[in-house]
Amino acid sequence: MKLLDLHINGFGKFHDRDLTFSDGLNIVYGKNEAGKSTIHNFVRSMLFGLERGRGRASKNDTYSHYEPWDNKTVYGGQMRVEQKGTIYRIERNFQKNNKSLIIVNETLGKQIEPTKAFMDELLCGLSETSYSNTISIGQLKSATDNGMVSELRNYIANMNTTGSMSLNITRATSHLRNRRKDFDRMLDPDAAKNYTSLLGEIRNIEKDISAPEYENQLLTYQDQRTQINNQIAQRQEEKERLLQKIAAGRQALEGAQFSDEASIIQYRDETKNTYNFYRSAQSACQKKFRPILAVIAIILSTMIAVSTFIMAVAEYPRHLLVLFAGGFYIPFIAVCAVFSLILAILGTALLLAKKHDQKDLAYTSKLLQEVFSRHLGDSSISDEALEAFLLRMEEYIRLSQVLARSETSVNEQDKIIASLKERAVSCDEVISRQQRTQWELEKKLDRLAQCKDQVESLKQTLEDNDRIREEIAAIDLALDTLTELSSTIRDSFGLYLNKTASDMIGEITGGIYDSISVDENLNLFMNTRTKLVPVSQVSSGAMDQVYLALRLAAAKLVQSENDQMPLIFDDSFVQYDDDRLQATLKWLVQAYDEQIILFTCHQREARMMAASQLNYHMISI
Repeated sequence: MKLLDLHINGFGKFHDRDLTFSDGLNIVYGKNEAGKSTIHNFVRSMLFGLERGRGRASKNDTYSHYEPWDNKTVYGGQMRVEQKGTIYRIERNFQKNNKSLIIVNETLGKQIEPTKAFMDELLCGLSETSYSNTISIGQLKSATDNGMVSELRNYIANMNTTGSMSLNITRATSHLRNRRKDFDRMLDPDAAKNYTSLLGEIRNIEKDISAPEYENQLLTYQDQRTQINNQIAQRQEEKERLLQKIAAGRQALEGAQFSDEASIIQYRDETKNTYNFYRSAQSACQKKFRPILAVIAIILSTMIAVSTFIMAVAEYPRHLLVLFAGGFYIPFIAVCAVFSLILAILGTALLLAKKHDQKDLAYTSKLLQEVFSRHLGDSSISDEALEAFLLRMEEYIRLSQVLARSETSVNEQDKIIASLKERAVSCDEVISRQQRTQWELEKKLDRLAQCKDQVESLKQTLEDNDRIREEIAAIDLALDTLTELSSTIRDSFGLYLNKTASDMIGEITGGIYDSISVDENLNLFMNTRTKLVPVSQVSSGAMDQVYLALRLAAAKLVQSENDQMPLIFDDSFVQYDDDRLQATLKWLVQAYDEQIILFTCHQREARMMAASQLNYHMISI
């Protein structure tokens, strides 16, 4: 499980306060009296509740201690947690006259009944006592070294005896034996046992009819089948509406000679290109200087050609040209001829271009008239007509997109309808089984009534004797089971505790101590490569590390490896020097993959995490 965030409506000094946690290590920093312990107790109260003591004890109990300072009518809050990928919101009101607990599954968007089974799963199987003695870790409370040794010894003794802080096998066995003696004194040895067989039959019948298979869920499944059939009908109606809409849209597209969005876009783009070509041809045809220039070029070409011919053939002009040009006479005649030819070609080209533009204009005009007439009802060609055409094409594109979405929705509706039909068939099968089961139940109830009528005349003594014998048998079975399992629990727990805590202590101390061991007298030793060191001879900081290792080992024992609660430290490293704290923090974030919340009144933890380049989330209060 992982804590996401919390909102305190009212708890101690806090009112309308929010805190957000992240994965990994969260450092909650606050000076003394800032409210760290208040937040710590708020988290525990949100998980396990907060009961008010009775009588004189209620004056100094936890409920009274954290009752809101400002507004006592608002006592509670909300806390969001994530467990196995599902986010839950826990809402609690601690007021004695208005106490409430609400669990909301935010992932599925529904409220969850806070049954004991559900709460056990949500809290990873931890009771409040197990929680307080495993994952909720503080410092050793004793001020002196001798006091700390005693506290460690008591902690190990309790864990070694029971394997859990919330269970004491010796006390349970003693209680069961005392109860058996009480029942022995109540038992009348002279009572007859003639009706044991009949009572056994009654018990068997009652056990049978209490089985889940006999629970009458016929109406529930019939209602469910009706709802499913209604949903199928609704989905069919929606599908029919969509199909009608698709048919009408397809008819409109096919009437415009379109098949899909791509064909519309292609047709639109081709029409735009045709219109641009039309405008270019129109502009070219409207230029009057080109025909004039062509005529001028042809006239000049003719005049130059005639003049060149006269100069080349007539005797008098040739003599004058020879006299004037000298040796350049022939080149001059050739240049004039070439220039005349160029002007003739230019004039002819201009006339042909004019004719080609007129042909293009007529062709594009015809195409545009057909397009505009088909889609606009008017063959006039203009910029406004083009804009209207483009708007019409956009309408067709939107229609095509709507049809595509509608067809996708129809496919989804088909899948949903198929799934609903499967559920309806499943309901029919369950209803058939329920009908057969109810018929069998009626027969059993009839037989049970007959049996009860027969034993109705029995004396109270016989009933009491039978009840007492059942209780005695149950107690004997429980005693035998406890006797067989107690030694196994203690032995397996001791081995696990020694091994797990030893692995941790070697990592935490950086190899100074290899492991820890506990002898038969519950004396605790620190192991090195050369000798065993009694824990009373080590420093208080080392004792705190042993305490941390034992708590983490116990936390691993009482939790599943795949589902663990966050580790919560409440000023747990006060006895640590800087080197020991830095080594412990580095080891902790590597050894524990789940969420860690560290309450502290110092900032050195954050500095050490930053210096070690380790990720952490800082929360200041």
